[in-house]
Amino acid sequence: MFGLTSNKGASGTASIIINRPADKLFNFIAVDFFDNYPKWSPEVKQLELLSPPPLKLNSLVRQVRVDNGQRSESTFKITVYKVSEKLVFEGVSNAYRCSYDFASINSSNTKLTFTFELIKLELFMLPFEKLVCIAVEEGAKRTARNLKNLIESS
Repeated sequence: MFGLTSNKGASGTASIIINRPADKLFNFIAVDFFDNYPKWSPEVKQLELLSPPPLKLNSLVRQVRVDNGQRSESTFKITVYKVSEKLVFEGVSNAYRCSYDFASINSSNTKLTFTFELIKLELFMLPFEKLVCIAVEEGAKRTARNLKNLIESS
């Protein structure tokens, strides 16, 4: 049964206003990704750029995470890289997607919308689908709060 998937997935979205211009926010998240990603996502223990630097459209990245004591490794690809507008990476080895959308409110404030999607759930997870959805939604909110706190304090 392990390894089989369902077309059902789970997603969580959180939006937050950050007191920084969109270009500064984008630089913190995308340009300085390797320095900052483990700060807002402390589950990340290792990051490795598998493509020539810098991080850009179609770059491949390998990450090692420890979530609730469970170690996992995945590779993801940058599928959207629009400066000061949008950053998306999608799992290559696992079916997930992370999106960061940047919307300027004025010259000093940006609305960041973060979305995390599990594209497919493993069949053994289906009985826990509601809990998985809640965990994914909470994770999205935590990520947005972490980003706001980190960026505004730097």
